[in-house]
Amino acid sequence: MTTKQQFFPETELIVTDKKTVYHIDLAPDQIADDIIVVGDQGRVEKISRYFSKIEHKAEHREFVTHTGLFNGKRVTVLSTGIGTDNIDIVVNELDAAVNIDLEKRILKEKMRSLNIIRLGTSGALQAEIPVNGLVVSEYGLGLDGLLNFYEGYEKQNENHISDAFMKHMDWTKNLPYPYCYKANETLFNKFKEGNHSGITATAPGFYGPQGRQLRLNPFKADLNDKLTAFDLNGLKITNFEMETSALYGLGKMLGHSCLTVCVIIANRVRKEFTSDYHKSVEGLIEKALERLTS
Repeated sequence: MTTKQQFFPETELIVTDKKTVYHIDLAPDQIADDIIVVGDQGRVEKISRYFSKIEHKAEHREFVTHTGLFNGKRVTVLSTGIGTDNIDIVVNELDAAVNIDLEKRILKEKMRSLNIIRLGTSGALQAEIPVNGLVVSEYGLGLDGLLNFYEGYEKQNENHISDAFMKHMDWTKNLPYPYCYKANETLFNKFKEGNHSGITATAPGFYGPQGRQLRLNPFKADLNDKLTAFDLNGLKITNFEMETSALYGLGKMLGHSCLTVCVIIANRVRKEFTSDYHKSVEGLIEKALERLTS
């Protein structure tokens, strides 16, 4: 973390002529305290059409934003694209937009804490989690290595989970340290009822890192079997996706509350895939909006 006296030069924080943060193209007053992030740009409009009013729209590269009102509460929906590298951009720039004075380039006296909820799609790693069911991620386990680039990440890391995971997987030295961060407890408790929960493994890719095989073989032929078999006093790896670990880690280090809720579109153990992807996503959106604003 930085000190209040630190000045952020143009090379560190790019601000546009409109006084917005560069990639997400947002100013502080265009960002609600409650934010839904999605991977797919097209999903932003699918959520904002539920709003009674849309106050602001922005679009730059894969980052599409709509801010408006749902149930009388102000909500921002922002697309991130795929992967923890994009989450690195989004979380850092959301924090910069609300907590750095973009004119003076110094930290504000009063910090804003955001609620950031990721709505995504995912593959289940436990046979009992049904296709079209929802998983609320209690922990994000990062196989991607992103948090290893930040000083002090280990202070809030769930070391007992990381250690047990490395031992179980026979983790090799050429792979990134599998950091692990916990969801915000308040948000988790608001969403967990009636849904599955556990550890969400965040992979740095869609194919080999998630045990898929096309022309190249994964480094561990039994990768998914090993992930499914992990059990730490009843805590299991429920699903695979590509964003949660970075969201939880960066969010917690910066003082924001984060949660991921995913609809299961495939069960990797039973080799099942949803027959109606769009209906599953619509159900996720409706449930999430109601619980977020209740």
